Amino acid sequence: MKVVSTPDNLQILHEDNHLIVINKRVGDLVQGDQTGDIPLSDIIKLYLKKKYNKPGEAYLGVVHRLDRPTSGIVVFAKTSKALTRLNESFKNRETKKTYWAVVKDAPPKVEDTLEHFLVRNPKNNTSKAHNKEVSNSKKAKLTYRLFHQLKTYSALEIDLRTGRHHQIRCQLAAVGCPIKGDLKYGADRSNPDGGIHLHARSLTFTHPVTKEILTIVAPTPEDVIWNEISK
Repeated sequence: MKVVSTPDNLQILHEDNHLIVINKRVGDLVQGDQTGDIPLSDIIKLYLKKKYNKPGEAYLGVVHRLDRPTSGIVVFAKTSKALTRLNESFKNRETKKTYWAVVKDAPPKVEDTLEHFLVRNPKNNTSKAHNKEVSNSKKAKLTYRLFHQLKTYSALEIDLRTGRHHQIRCQLAAVGCPIKGDLKYGADRSNPDGGIHLHARSLTFTHPVTKEILTIVAPTPEDVIWNEISK
C-alpha cells in the first residue's frame, strides 16, 4: 500500500536550526505545481509549526528538487541565510550526489562515464539525449557502476556530474537501460505505486552555517527489489 507523506510521518534524515533533510517518498511533490497537490514543502512547514509551536507560518526554503516518481534525499533550508548559502553551494556543484537506479538491461560496460547533449521538450516534459552538440542542448555528464545483478534487472550506482532535466532517466535510456517503471523513457510497464526505481541515495555537502562536511544516506523504499539490493 502506498504511503502518503504527512507532518506526522516524515522520514527525517537530519534536522538542526538551519536545515532539514528528508527522505522523499515516491509520489511526493517537492514544490507546488499546476496539479494543485499539497507539496512536501508545505507538509514540512506544518511539521515545523507544530513541533516548535510557531504562531505564524514556518519559514522553509526549497534548495533543490527530485522528480515526483523518484525517491530519496531532499534538502530544505529553515532560514534565509541557510537558503542563500545552500543555493550557492548547489549551483556551484560543491556537492556530491549519488543515486541508485534499477534498470532493465545490463549496461554495455560494468562502469563508464556517459556524456550527452540534452534538449528539453517542455510540451511533454521530457529530455532527449544527443551524442553531439545540437541547437539548444546542454551538456550532461554522469558516471555509473554496476554493483548488483538481479535475474532480470541491474542495479547501478550513479555519480551526477551535471544537473540537467531528467538527466539520469534520459541518459540511461539512451544507452538501452531504461529505469524500471519509467514509461516516459522506455520501460515496458509502470510500477504499482506509479514511481520509478531511481533513488537519491547519498549527498555530501558543506553545512551552510557550521561549515561541517555532512554526508547523508537515505534508506531505500520498502519493496522486494530495493530490499534485495540493500542487503
